[in-house]
Amino acid sequence: MFKFLAKSLAAIGGVVVSIAICVFLAVGPLPWNNISASFSDIDQHFRYGSIGGEATNGLPYWIWKVLPTMFADKLSVPDYTAFGFMQEPGMELPVGFAKSKSQGIDVITQNCATCHVGQVRTSPEGKPELISGMPGHNVDLQGYIQFLREVADDPRFTTSQILPYIEAASGGLNPLEKLLYRFVAIPQSREALAVQGARLSFMDRQPAYGPGRIDTFTPYKTLRFNVPQEKLRDEELQGISDFPPIWQQRPRQGLKLHWDGNNDSIDERNKSAALALVQPTSINFPSLHRVRDWLLDLPAPKFPFAVDVELADKGKEVFTNSCAECHVFGGKKTGTVEAIEKIRTDPGRLNSYTKQLAANQYSLFAEISFKGEDQRFKHFRKTNGYSNLPLDGIWLRAPYLHNGSVPTLSDLLEKAPDRQKVFYRGNDLYDPDKVGFVSDQEQSGAHHYFKYDTSLPGNSNSGHDYGTDLPAEKKLALIEYLKQL
Repeated sequence: MFKFLAKSLAAIGGVVVSIAICVFLAVGPLPWNNISASFSDIDQHFRYGSIGGEATNGLPYWIWKVLPTMFADKLSVPDYTAFGFMQEPGMELPVGFAKSKSQGIDVITQNCATCHVGQVRTSPEGKPELISGMPGHNVDLQGYIQFLREVADDPRFTTSQILPYIEAASGGLNPLEKLLYRFVAIPQSREALAVQGARLSFMDRQPAYGPGRIDTFTPYKTLRFNVPQEKLRDEELQGISDFPPIWQQRPRQGLKLHWDGNNDSIDERNKSAALALVQPTSINFPSLHRVRDWLLDLPAPKFPFAVDVELADKGKEVFTNSCAECHVFGGKKTGTVEAIEKIRTDPGRLNSYTKQLAANQYSLFAEISFKGEDQRFKHFRKTNGYSNLPLDGIWLRAPYLHNGSVPTLSDLLEKAPDRQKVFYRGNDLYDPDKVGFVSDQEQSGAHHYFKYDTSLPGNSNSGHDYGTDLPAEKKLALIEYLKQL
């Protein structure tokens, strides 16, 4: 009896050890279990490669994959294009997402292209062209974040209900994968999304952002520094701003970067942007620097419509006399901060970045180095206004001003009271005459565009009155010239 029991226990112990070894080989810290998405083509890498975060921010692939189907009642269409994410033919993921492997499981993270690839149609029947480096004006990042918050709080987010969707979508997990998803991936993902959702609950106090816009720095306060929600002042929550373009970074070195000019280091700006998606300890520096090196000399694309060259030549003179000082590379005031009292645009984005946040940022990347270089921030400063920016590719930066409150260049050259008070964002159809995207259509087919109301906090279209006193013919000439930048 005892001899049989001893043999049985030994056999069971052997099975347990064998399972433990298999699990370790499948999910342990071994090279073949942790692979970051990478592509030889740099543009493709920019769009689908990993900048880190697999181990700390990665969402298990099959959970991410089935959420739009399982929670289709929360979406306009049952996939991630509901948030304006762009799906290229033949690609598994939307632009801005990377599929890597962490501890043996495929996981999804996001990268720079989430906010910095946009699409343009030059005619109603035309095929959208995807352009790297331009603002992702059609991407509703807040909508995606809110969706993840909602599903984490939904009683259907359970192992018993999600696993059948995963099995159907995957064609059947192998036994080990099924165990990992059942006992680890699904419960931990729900917990992680719930914690993240709670720390982003300040969004409930803000107006809807709409496509192409994000609150850059409030998530830092709650996700990176655990600032309590009640400590966030209302004026700090009005800093929703447009995604900026990121072409031609080399001549921008040393200029005051970010909308408010709070940093003059390209590398620090890039790391700061990466921290919106990954933890400091998990940034993939080789990948981030590879993208940086490519962006140093990536030019803005040329205006794809005909230009009246004679009229543009007249506009060049207007630009030289009225705009160049602040808006050409090498201009006397280009890359410097214009005081808010002078520029008089909406102060929300300026107010959202505080001295306390600047101080806290210096604690990030402590004891982290790459190639022997200390990675701690050293250049962040609180400013008193907004930076004067070069205008390369200005035709693709619509809507205009830091908060995207002015739909076209034509509108920007009108005095603030005469600018559109309500318009629609998210249309990719281009208007070459006004220079901007079509903004007077509430919907196209079944697709509804976002209604932008300039009366809401942080959405003001006031300020930047430069050029508004020009005669009509000079405004037309100036716009024609700006198309070529």
